[in-house]
Amino acid sequence: MKITNVEAIWLQLPTVDERADGTQDTLVVKVYTDEGIVGIGEVDSSPMAAKAIIEAPMSHRIARGLRMCVIGENPLDIARLWESMYQGSIFFGRGGAAQQAISGIDIALWDIAGKAMGQPVYRLLGGGFRDRLRAYASILFQETPEETYNLARHLVEQGFTAVKFGWGPLGTSEAMDLAQVRMARQGLGANVDLMIDAGICYDTVTALKRAHQFAEYDPFWLEEPLHPDNIEGYARLAAASPIRIAAGEQETTLAGFQALLDAGLAVIQPDVARVGGLSQAIQIGRMAVQRHRLCVNHSYKTGISIAASLHLLAALPNATLLEYCVEQSPLRQMLTRETFPVVDGYVAVPQEPGLGVTLDEDVIARYRVA
Repeated sequence: MKITNVEAIWLQLPTVDERADGTQDTLVVKVYTDEGIVGIGEVDSSPMAAKAIIEAPMSHRIARGLRMCVIGENPLDIARLWESMYQGSIFFGRGGAAQQAISGIDIALWDIAGKAMGQPVYRLLGGGFRDRLRAYASILFQETPEETYNLARHLVEQGFTAVKFGWGPLGTSEAMDLAQVRMARQGLGANVDLMIDAGICYDTVTALKRAHQFAEYDPFWLEEPLHPDNIEGYARLAAASPIRIAAGEQETTLAGFQALLDAGLAVIQPDVARVGGLSQAIQIGRMAVQRHRLCVNHSYKTGISIAASLHLLAALPNATLLEYCVEQSPLRQMLTRETFPVVDGYVAVPQEPGLGVTLDEDVIARYRVA
C-alpha cells in the first residue's frame, strides 16, 4: 500500500471573532492510498499556516512541505513517516505550527492503519484500559456571572458530572474572577466537579493568590493560569497551590511536556491535533504514567479530535476524563456523522476500525475556504 495524495482542507465559519473558540475554523487532512483507504486527521492551528506547511514545495533537504515527505510511502510505516516529516521540516519546525501540521497527517495514518487491519486505533496503541471516558463539558465563562450560573445549571441538567469554564472575562478584575467562579459553583451544585481554565491571564503572584481564593469553591483543577514559557512560575505555583495545577495545550514537543512535569504539574493536557498526532500524544501520556500524574486531553475542535482523543485516553492507564467541547458551531456539531453522545456522564470509545468517524461532505462543501 502506498500514499498517493495528502489533501489539506481549510474550513471556516462565515464569521470568526476573537473569542477563544477553536470551533470557528479547522484544518481537515485526508491521506489517500492506492488501495482506496482514506485516512482522516485534523490540525488545531492557524488553518492557513498549517495548510501551507503541508503543501509547501521543497526549499532544501530539511525545508520541505509535509506532503512531500510521505507521498509514495507505505502509510503503515507510521513511526518512520513521523520522523521523515519532523526531519523534513526541521529548518522551520521542531515545534509550533510545523508540529501541529504533522498531527493531521499522523492521525490520518493511524486511521488508515486501523482500517487496513480491521481494528480500532486504541488497540494499535497497545489496547484499551476502558471502553468509555467520563466527559467534562468544556465551555467559556459567560459575559456575566449570572449567565455563567444559568449555563452551569443547563449543563447539569444535560447529565454532565464535571464542567470546565474558561477564558471569557476571567482576569479582568479580582471581583469578576471570584464572582464568575462562585456562580459557576452555585450553578453546578456541590456534587459536580468544577474545572477553571484561566486562559494564561495571570502572573505568578496573582495565580497563587487566585488558587487560594478559588479553593473555597473546591475546583478539581486550575488550568493554564500562566504564560506557557513561565516554567519557573509553574514550579512555584505547583509547589504552593492548594489545588491541582493543569497545563499543556500550548505545548507541542516532548521536551515541553517534560518541563511541565519537572515543574510539578498535577495534570498535563496534550492535544492530539497539536503535539504531532497520536504518535507523540501516547508518548506524552506514558510520561505522565511514569510520574503518577493525570493525563487529560485538550480538545476544542470537531468530532475528529474527539475520536482521536478517545482512542488516546483509552490506551492510557492514568486517563479517565475526556474534555468534551459543547460549543454549538456547525463544525463542532456536524462535521462528523458520529456525534459521541454523553450517556450517564460518559462517552463511549469508538469500536469501529480506525478512528471510527466519517465526514459529512456537505458540511465540508459549505464551509470550505481552500
